[in-house]
Amino acid sequence: MIQISDSAHAHVHLIDHPLVQHKLTLMRKKEASTNSFRRLLGELSSLMAYEVTRDMATQEVEIETPLESMQAKVIDGKKLVFVSILRAGNGILDGVLSVVPGARVGHIGIYRDPATLQAVEYYFKMPKDMHERDIIVVDPMLATGNSASAAITRLKACNPKSIKFLCLLTVPQGINTLHEAHPDVEIFTAAIDRELNDHGYILPGLGDAGDRIFGTQ
Repeated sequence: MIQISDSAHAHVHLIDHPLVQHKLTLMRKKEASTNSFRRLLGELSSLMAYEVTRDMATQEVEIETPLESMQAKVIDGKKLVFVSILRAGNGILDGVLSVVPGARVGHIGIYRDPATLQAVEYYFKMPKDMHERDIIVVDPMLATGNSASAAITRLKACNPKSIKFLCLLTVPQGINTLHEAHPDVEIFTAAIDRELNDHGYILPGLGDAGDRIFGTQ
């Protein structure tokens, strides 16, 4: 069984809050409906957004409370970009945007060739001035790691200030692949599952996240 390399392990943040783990368990159940799966994903994404944005820069501004003026901290959400790896990444957007509504959104379309399991890009649309922005890439699954690595390679050409990767599930193979390609990128996940099957699906996993979000086959 593949193990996470020591160097990669230092860049993985396991979000093990009880509410996160509870909602993930409900999502894993095969009898979960499309509606409940989508709702739970939104709730779970909101909770995980708190962790992945923990070190966001703040600045002090002067405000008036009902009693007096004071210096208080605010973030500039417009400097943050959530980049969705289509199509399943879109299921995470509502949840993370509920926490940082001022963030910009980018989309990158990448599919995994079923024969080679390699990533193929078909769409790329980002906000302007990416060199001024921090990026959080969102995708429910980090499986083989090939799509995530390809997406981040493409995003680095935009020269952003920083890149993080947020997913629900991953496996050691995906972590190692992403870390080998991009050792500077931190990974935030709710679970590290056992392994991949022969078709590149996570075990025990939760099935195809895109199909379960959108009710497709």
